[in-house]
Amino acid sequence: MSGNGLSSYLSDSVALNDSLRSNKAVVCAISASYISTFVGYPLDSIKSRLQTIRTHISIPTLALQVYREEGVIGFYRGLWIPLITISFVRAASFTIYTSTKEYFREHHLLNSNNIFNVASAGGVGGALSGSLISFGSAPFELVKVRRQLEYSIAASKGTRILKAPSTVDAVRDILRNNGVRGLYLGFRLHFIRDTTGTALYFFEYDGFRHLMGRDALSGEQGPTPAWMPIPSSLVPFMCGSLAGVTSWAMIYPLDVVKTKVQQRALAGERKRGAFETLYRLIRGPDPTAPRPFLLGVARLYRGLGVSALRSVTTHGLLWTIFDLTAGYIDRLPATSESTV
Repeated sequence: MSGNGLSSYLSDSVALNDSLRSNKAVVCAISASYISTFVGYPLDSIKSRLQTIRTHISIPTLALQVYREEGVIGFYRGLWIPLITISFVRAASFTIYTSTKEYFREHHLLNSNNIFNVASAGGVGGALSGSLISFGSAPFELVKVRRQLEYSIAASKGTRILKAPSTVDAVRDILRNNGVRGLYLGFRLHFIRDTTGTALYFFEYDGFRHLMGRDALSGEQGPTPAWMPIPSSLVPFMCGSLAGVTSWAMIYPLDVVKTKVQQRALAGERKRGAFETLYRLIRGPDPTAPRPFLLGVARLYRGLGVSALRSVTTHGLLWTIFDLTAGYIDRLPATSESTV
């Protein structure tokens, strides 16, 4: 390679490194999200089905039924929607989250010795990102739910699917039956779920990372505490899994109500409000013979087990890959040596 060619190559490499460094949050979020989403999507698909079916069915039985009726593709129906939108959602979400924490640092509002202060900074960033992102993500999630529940929606209409429609067909069907506003069916529940869930998620994650020895100001992982002597490389997976499972468990009933409201709307059934839907899920459809309360609450949490498994997998991988990518970018050289 000539001197000019080498100089140009190194110059381009430095420019690329500087670009990666200045957009670190976006690069880390996108790369981690693609992998974790692909791995966890089959569990998300089963979760949506468990939330809407009226009869009790075990997860292995449902998975076998999906495989027999739809094949492997049934578990990944609608996958391209989150894969495309994840680049926007996660990039924007992590940018808002990290920018909010940076604001707290610059204005000396972040006390690295106070776990509640550290966690609250993440929670505020999470609430801001969740609420803002929900306006763009709601239509895509509705279409994803429509694709995942195509067979149950068809059954509600008294029809049978011979060939599953494409995602484009699903969008056309929503627009034809409900107009453009139809893409925002169940938006209020989606907004509340995302704002609350994202706030809880980042609040817990930053709190857990603080407990496990990460410095809130520098972001550097220190030694883990004596009561949890695990390798530092496992800290992101453990904290991400815990934050994902616990925050999701707290908002899970809201997600069940949202999915049920959207399913009924997409099937063209009579509209029910959130509270009516919640009451019927708990007490059953027959007011003269209400379901026992505890049994109804258990019905409300149907599918939580598979959701917990999905959260452990996706959020553990998300933060592990996020930290690995961030570490790689931090180690990139900022300047080139002599290019002559």
